[in-house]
Amino acid sequence: MTNSTAAPPAPDLAQVYAEVLRFREGFATLLMATVDPEGEPDASYAAYVEEAGDFYVFVSELSVHTKNLLESGRVSVLFIEEEASARHLFARRRLTYRCRAEEVARGSIGCETILERFELRFGALIATLRGLQDFHLVRLRPESARYVSGFAKAFAIDDVQLAEIRHIRDQGHRAGDAATRSAFTRRLVDPAEESDV
Repeated sequence: MTNSTAAPPAPDLAQVYAEVLRFREGFATLLMATVDPEGEPDASYAAYVEEAGDFYVFVSELSVHTKNLLESGRVSVLFIEEEASARHLFARRRLTYRCRAEEVARGSIGCETILERFELRFGALIATLRGLQDFHLVRLRPESARYVSGFAKAFAIDDVQLAEIRHIRDQGHRAGDAATRSAFTRRLVDPAEESDV
């Protein structure tokens, strides 16, 4: 007889990292959280291309996020699983990056190379946008990341290349009584478990 309240086995971190990369490949846009100099937050999104681990967005001065990116130099980026495909809405898979934001100078070789990638990925509209002077190419350089693939499945991704991954186990949920703890643990072991948590 097995103990139904046993903790799930430790994850294979190399497998988790491969899952992170596959998950991210499924997106053509990213969600951004920026903040203005007064501390007012803004949530938005932008189409992006990835190059050597950095994300690039081509954004207009007419958007609040562009000014925030250029002034603060900070952004949080989110990739999140669609609600319709999530096993549970409280545990949607998500990948969050903390990034530095820096403008790539127009006319530079780096800028032209990345904008050509935008055209290949997003089509002829980019050629038109390239002619508009209020558009800026901004590099979002990840400094750290966090991947959550379900309940008690959170991973921190660190180091310069974001190649060091670790399972976050430092703090768990606080359950009020033994029955709640048991029900929650059963749910972790078997997500199809229909017990109330």
